[in-house]
Amino acid sequence: MNNRTTVERKGERDLVITRTFDAPPRIVFEAWTKSELLKRWWVPKAAPMSLLSCDVDARVGGKYRFVFAFPNAEPVAFFGTYLEVAPPSRLVWTNEESEDGAVTTLTFEEKDGRTLLVMHERYPSKEALDRSIEGMEGGLPEQFAQLDELLPTLDLR
Repeated sequence: MNNRTTVERKGERDLVITRTFDAPPRIVFEAWTKSELLKRWWVPKAAPMSLLSCDVDARVGGKYRFVFAFPNAEPVAFFGTYLEVAPPSRLVWTNEESEDGAVTTLTFEEKDGRTLLVMHERYPSKEALDRSIEGMEGGLPEQFAQLDELLPTLDLR
């Protein structure tokens, strides 16, 4: 496994992240939509935070909420609503914790038993993307590497 995560800015408001995972789309999709699986890979190990709670109701109109703890700070919640849920090929949600929140679209495409994941984030403004992009190029590759490590351990029949 030597999969590379790419993080590219596309225009003023769009960010596109791609990665190939060594598992079929149905398993990668499950890892994105089940609380018990998200808890196992979502927080980069090098990040100075921990995941206090992870609630996911992955259906159209369903909600998600992640609460993170940081050293010497109050917990922070990230939350939103699922707009599209089309297993195992597409997932769309809002990020509602601030007015800067993006709409995130994931597509899961099968390529020879592997999954090409394309994550597209559309921000409400150039400034919102400018604020959000800091740290993504370091954190996302580690986060996705943790997902890559988890996938072979899953037997989701």
